[in-house]
Amino acid sequence: MSAKRQLAETVPSAGQALALEGFFKIMSLWNVENEEARIILGSPAVRTFFAWKKSPPAKLPEDTLRRIGYVAGIWKALQIVYSDPKLADTWISRPNDFFGGQTPLRRMAAGDVTDLAAVRAYVDAARAPWS
Repeated sequence: MSAKRQLAETVPSAGQALALEGFFKIMSLWNVENEEARIILGSPAVRTFFAWKKSPPAKLPEDTLRRIGYVAGIWKALQIVYSDPKLADTWISRPNDFFGGQTPLRRMAAGDVTDLAAVRAYVDAARAPWS
């Protein structure tokens, strides 16, 4: 085995299922539509997406775990920046000049993992004074 282990190998199966459950909880708090959530997860097949939503699998693709990690990090950083959870949870739906006037959700749902990374970097920078 190589010295650099894959993310999916380091996160136990139970942890992967919990991560996916957490992802869907965050999507619910943010009022994200299923199609946008599916794209944020990396565009799994529609049937797969709804199967995951109904019953999380024991193993997830590496890319999906990475995307869930970005979403969890964004959610956590917003909870730190905003003392009011409602403000934190609606932030992704408000237009933002940094993202060219589009909402952070629209940027996150552009489909590429780098879009999630860009939103994560932005909220991490905003939270830096509180870290």
